[in-house]
Parts: sequence; C-alpha cells; structure tokens
Amino acid sequence: MVTSEKELLSKVEAFKDIALAYAQGGKVEESEYRTLRHAVLNEHRLASHLPAFVRTCRNLSEYWDFISGSGRSTYASRREFLREQFDPIITQLESGPLMPPDDLVSAALSIVDSEHVSAAWSKALERRNADSDGAITAARTLVETVCKYILDEASVAYDDKDDLPKLYHKAAEQLKLAPSQHTEQAFKQILGGCQTVVNELAGLRNRLSDAHGKGKLAARPAPRHAELAVNLAGTMATFLISTWEARKA
Repeated sequence: MVTSEKELLSKVEAFKDIALAYAQGGKVEESEYRTLRHAVLNEHRLASHLPAFVRTCRNLSEYWDFISGSGRSTYASRREFLREQFDPIITQLESGPLMPPDDLVSAALSIVDSEHVSAAWSKALERRNADSDGAITAARTLVETVCKYILDEASVAYDDKDDLPKLYHKAAEQLKLAPSQHTEQAFKQILGGCQTVVNELAGLRNRLSDAHGKGKLAARPAPRHAELAVNLAGTMATFLISTWEARKA
C-alpha cells in the first residue's frame, strides 16, 4: 500500500518534534528516536529529501554530538537550524506529491550514453519557468527520447512515426512494466497509473504545448501546468532508466 502524503508528513513532523525536544534538553527515549528515524528512512520517497543528519546520526549520542556542535551552542540556534533543515520537505508534503529533485533526475539520466536524453531534460528545465508551452513539449520529448533509447539498447524495432503512447507501450513490455505482465493487483494498478500518466502527458502536449497552431479560444498553459508536466516527465524518465539499468545488471 502506497503511503499518502498526509502520512509521510506525520512521520516527518514526529521525527522533527523529538529532534527539537532533545536539542533543547528535553527527555527522549533512545528507542523512540531509533523507531521514528527508521520510520522516515524506510519511506523511499522521503529518503532523498531528508536532512543529511537523519541518515548519519543513528542514535541519540551521535545526534547530540551533531546538534550541539559548532555554531549551535544555544537552543535558539538549534531551533533555527532544524527549522531550515525540515522546512523544504514539510512545505513540499503540504503542497502536493513528492517529486524527485532536479539534480536526482539529472544524476539518474546522466548514466545513459545518450546526448539526446540529456539535451531533452536540459531543455525541459530551461523552459519550465519561462516558456510554459515549450516546457510541455520538451517534457513529452524527454519521455519519448528515453523510450527510444531503451528500445534501441534492447534492439527492439519501432517506427519513427510511433507516438509516445506506442513507444511507451513497447518499452514497458521490454522492461516488464506493462500491467498485463503482472498478476498482483497492486502492481497492476500502479503500472496502469504510470501508463495513464504517459498517455495524459502526450495529450497535454497536443492540447497545450507549442507543437501545434492554436485558435483564438485555445487555452494557454500556466507555469504550474508546465512544472507539473516537467516533473512528471522527470519522474517517469528516471523510473524507466533505473528499471532498464537494473534489468541489465
């Protein structure tokens, strides 16, 4: 069962509360610290967003040495430090689903030997804030390019005229990510959701991007639409590349 953003937020805030309490001289049990630390680290969607000290301070003794270190000798300085460390992830969880940070997507895509994949992602990032139409086009192009890369690597034929849904379907089958290739209902639903995201990303590009001429009543994408499209494309591209690399290994 996928943990909701509300549940993730509750876990992060619970850990922050005991970290803050102990930093200010409060009583915290060792078992409580370890349990809450494990709870947040065990959520893979949180891992890359958590402050670094959560991963390195495995017990209260290590945490105390860290939080009482240089520049954090007062309760006020520790409160401010913890607020700065946890605000980004708490704000993200309050505003919507967690997406992989840009640098994580860049790192995941950089492992493939394809200048086209890197160029597509760079273009999507460049356009995300300043050119909503172009960003949506670039987002679609990124997923399409990743699908073609995987199919080329796997020596699977495709037509240059194949659209994104067709390319994704072929790549998903090659990666064993097609819902029809699984019997477990949870996997079928999750993978079906991935397929829907890709199909809708292609549809969004057709309706709102700069890929086609527009009539006078055509809707114009807002920056939030562009951000959603680019973030979704980055997530799917990362998932596809990671799955391909795992299957090769």
